[in-house]
Amino acid sequence: MSQNQTNNLAAGHRAGHVALIGRPNAGKSTLLNRLVGEKIAAVSNKPQTTRFKILGIVTRPEGQIALVDTPGVHKPGYELNRRMMTAVHDALLGVELVCLIRDASAATGNGDRFVLDLVKQSGKPALLLLNKTDKLKDKSQLLPLIEWYQSEHEWQAVVPISALKGDQIEHLLAEMIRYLPAGEPLFGPDDFTDQPMRALAAEIVREKILETTGEEIPYVTAVVTERFEEIREDYARIYCTIFVERASQKKIIIGHGAQRLKQIGISARHDIERMLGHPCHLELFVKVEKDWRERSHLLDEMGIKQ
Repeated sequence: MSQNQTNNLAAGHRAGHVALIGRPNAGKSTLLNRLVGEKIAAVSNKPQTTRFKILGIVTRPEGQIALVDTPGVHKPGYELNRRMMTAVHDALLGVELVCLIRDASAATGNGDRFVLDLVKQSGKPALLLLNKTDKLKDKSQLLPLIEWYQSEHEWQAVVPISALKGDQIEHLLAEMIRYLPAGEPLFGPDDFTDQPMRALAAEIVREKILETTGEEIPYVTAVVTERFEEIREDYARIYCTIFVERASQKKIIIGHGAQRLKQIGISARHDIERMLGHPCHLELFVKVEKDWRERSHLLDEMGIKQ
């Protein structure tokens, strides 16, 4: 063990994995990006944006948090959705702490009760995060919600937050670290995710598709980085394929005179260059693959593992 690690343990350093679990659109990916300080998960107001477990790493002098962002809890239909729910169950098995993220501005439904049951069944210590408090004109609206959740389960802490605005984020980090076991860091001090750059690039492109197409494309797109070439230390070439299920969807993404695809590419390249810290060339291709959500080999290629 290094001297730094010995010092960390002597000072009560804590480290462990924390699962972010909730219904679709609860704000899990927005929170992950906010906590990590980097865009590592696609964010959209459309459901089921996150499709596989994404690890984000937060390092503080007093502890290190390995955040596991999971797909929104929903009823599985396609093979894609079954794999997404498997990712949720796997995440709950492999963490030391669970954070249930709840949209505090929405009414309680059966889906919320189902997520709560998953947290109970995990048997893990849990925090309740009431997100989107920026949408509440009167914060006293939180009180009945807090009372109901506290009557249903014993929480280590209840933390109202706004992932979008950054409200209560430092307090949340402190609470997460507080309930992790003592231990040395699991990752290097500069690590912020376990995802390779090619996967992050694909996530950014997919986010821009959802952002640019509005309500025209639900969530029937997938993006795979086919090639990621580091030409020099300060320049890369990236080639991504966008999969859709029908020719009509391909037309929507490409747009008139390829203007929409160009817009997606420019917006994605800007974020990718910020992430890389240097310029890159980004090329996008659109391919029709009927029923890709049911095709195991394509899902494997996309990183959505069984």
